[in-house]
Amino acid sequence: MAITSFIPPQRTLMGPGPSDVNPRILEAMSRPTIGHLDPQFIVMMEELKELLQYGFQTNNTLTMPVSAPGSAGMETCFVNLIEPGDTVIVCQNGVFGGRMKENVERCGGKAVMVEDAWGDAIDANKLEAALKANPDTRIVAMVHAETSTGASSDVETLVKLAHTHDCLTIVDAVTSLGGSPLKVDEWGIDAIYSGSQKCLSCTPGLSPVSFSERAIERIKARTHRVQSWFLDLNLVMSYWGTGAKRAYHHTAPINALYALHESLVILQEEGLENSWSRHLHHHNALRDGLEAMGLEFVVGKADRLPQLNAVTIPEGVDDAAVRSKLLADYKLEIGAGLGVMAGKVWRIGLMGYASSRRNVLFCLNALEDVLSSMNAPIQRGVALAAAHKVLNHAPQECK
Repeated sequence: MAITSFIPPQRTLMGPGPSDVNPRILEAMSRPTIGHLDPQFIVMMEELKELLQYGFQTNNTLTMPVSAPGSAGMETCFVNLIEPGDTVIVCQNGVFGGRMKENVERCGGKAVMVEDAWGDAIDANKLEAALKANPDTRIVAMVHAETSTGASSDVETLVKLAHTHDCLTIVDAVTSLGGSPLKVDEWGIDAIYSGSQKCLSCTPGLSPVSFSERAIERIKARTHRVQSWFLDLNLVMSYWGTGAKRAYHHTAPINALYALHESLVILQEEGLENSWSRHLHHHNALRDGLEAMGLEFVVGKADRLPQLNAVTIPEGVDDAAVRSKLLADYKLEIGAGLGVMAGKVWRIGLMGYASSRRNVLFCLNALEDVLSSMNAPIQRGVALAAAHKVLNHAPQECK
């Protein structure tokens, strides 16, 4: 059988990522490919670094996209900053804190776990106790926006606490960059990584990272060679450094970087604070609609992410059947639960281009229709009205 071109179906992506991609970004990817050492491409690289500095709110010189998805951004931070024998405190309140632990151990470090219930924010008091009990700790790692639960933690407080014990910090901002307040320099974050496919509305496959001068000093002072050649920042910096002359390291994903550049231009045009406010505004509308329907949130109001909404599946409702019917009947994708929350929650994303009035109302209508057809114990005919009450008011400022 002859295989023909693949034509993907049109979906509305409201899961934990990837999110809907802005058409401007898809168009940017179709532009002519040039060489990764072309003088014009190098100009674009410099702009990309500046745009990422804006998104991260940092002046860090070493701010760049890793040529691989968010998981590689995570590895970039861990393999460059951890040496064999290092003690690293890992704060875990969901799936992705567990992945941090795995990275520490693969680097030959000792992971000391500070654990909180899934759906709760990281407890600063627990971190402080762990720091006092482990005075040899060199690094504290934490997740800003836990994608598996929709919980946001007070990274500013946690980072300051880590610094009082002379520790560097690694922060997972895969789901928060562009969607909720994140201030790398003001909060003193030493190493941070994110992903292109969430609130930046770009295609998957790139991981923005940023490192403080303090972190760079640690990397340059290593006594062991970084275990990954591809992610060794001592080598990568020669390509993503400053100036027209670059040393070849790898062939960059050129058209994907066009896409990330365009996504960050769009973020700059909207304004970072406006993007944060838009995500919160649409979250509030979705929240009121879901709660009017009778669905409950996993995370308490004070710690909820606006861009990732984890709601409890009503008793007696088949998780997979609902998601399958939403996809078949409405071409709408929402996410399943991960880890201990598998089969217990749905994760509904409002990220980037997908965080819109249209998507809030579309999702509520589709979910109510599907749940009603399955005789689920929900309130009917009230969700859209509840959402409209929020949508008809201007977004509140979010700084």
